[in-house]
Amino acid sequence: MSATESSMNIARTAAKAASDKLADDIVAIDVSERLAITDIFLIASASNERQVNAIVDGIEEELAKEGLKPVRREGRSEGRWVLLDYATVVVHVQHEEDRVFYALERLWKDCPSVDLQLPDAESASGQE
Repeated sequence: MSATESSMNIARTAAKAASDKLADDIVAIDVSERLAITDIFLIASASNERQVNAIVDGIEEELAKEGLKPVRREGRSEGRWVLLDYATVVVHVQHEEDRVFYALERLWKDCPSVDLQLPDAESASGQE
């Protein structure tokens, strides 16, 4: 089973919002085969804590327009790694240093990427 269309739409909306706030290296990983609790991990990064929080704000604002609120939010006060849990999509916005250190893409490398349909298709799909 792969990620649902609904999950992909949420991920794409969140990715567009992150892109609008100048997030770097936005990728989505379909973890639905490996995890029963969610379909997609969306990962984005920023060079400083202020930008991490701005990206998070942008994502929450855009998804709120669609009536979506995170069921859980973690890490907001530190601004280094903020997790927004939308049940079927979990958004990770990380400081660049934390992203390199924790390497979520490497941990989930066996899972397929999701085409986020962002203008820069190379970074949007996670393909090189």
